[in-house]
Amino acid sequence: MSTQRILKHLMTAERHVRQIFSPTQLECIAQTIKASETKHSGEIRFAVESSLELRPLLQHQTPRERAIEVFSELHVWDTELNNGVLIYVLLADHAIEIVADRGIHHKVGSQYWEALCRTIQAEFAAGHYAEGAIRGIEAVSEKLIEHFPHDGGGKNELPDAPVVIG
Repeated sequence: MSTQRILKHLMTAERHVRQIFSPTQLECIAQTIKASETKHSGEIRFAVESSLELRPLLQHQTPRERAIEVFSELHVWDTELNNGVLIYVLLADHAIEIVADRGIHHKVGSQYWEALCRTIQAEFAAGHYAEGAIRGIEAVSEKLIEHFPHDGGGKNELPDAPVVIG
């Protein structure tokens, strides 16, 4: 277990999320998701978490494992066409994970999602957090448009607002 990782998590609080993503930027992210979902039948969620609690840290939970938990907790897996996508950010670890439901993942594959995570990470490393998030949402949307174009019907199955996890 890394003592350094535990200290990073203990020192990273929800206020850090609010410093990086202002309410205006979070609203812009929500509007980007809402606009994108008029063009495809998929669902996109964006979640940012400041840090993990001590117990998961002591159990060596990885950002990917936590992203899968959040995917489940937010019911991203529960869309009619299995085409929900979660963009998950864990600030304390400087980690970005994309979890895609089987309908879209089968069509796109891991390499695309991993490359997209690196693209978002590069934007974040340059201090462009909102821009990186929006760029990621737009890239996910492109794949959803390609594989699940909007047929004019359907409903918004999941909330568009970003989720901030303390």
